Amino acid sequence: MYAIPQEIRLNKTHDTLTLVYPDRRHELPAEYLRVYSPSAEVRGHGAGQETLQTGKRGVLITDLESIGNYALKITFSDGHDSGLYDWGYLDNLGNGQAELWQQYLAKLAMEGASRDPNPAAEAAQKTAHAHSGCGGCAHSKH
Repeated sequence: MYAIPQEIRLNKTHDTLTLVYPDRRHELPAEYLRVYSPSAEVRGHGAGQETLQTGKRGVLITDLESIGNYALKITFSDGHDSGLYDWGYLDNLGNGQAELWQQYLAKLAMEGASRDPNPAAEAAQKTAHAHSGCGGCAHSKH
């Protein structure tokens, strides 16, 4: 059985989600939640299919939505909003935060990647995303 938080708070700067339980509390930074998103985009569809999330330092939580009595949908300032954070997953993220964060930092180092955003890559990604639904148009008039 998983624990359901008694209180859920987003701080004023939108960079930390606090979950309060009867016997503990978890302070989960937005960047940590984002890089450990339960979405298929991040976790893949099986072991070894995870996609390392880079450049997420400074990401904020822009929206929280309760999904029934079992999960939160979190929207981030980089536009990511897929994947449901169920209570068990959030509790596991809180309980394993120190170890999981160190694993993430080690993966970044191994890949030569950074937590810092790359403005040029972000702009290219946003442009590609903005034009992804235009059915292969030539973009000459965009």
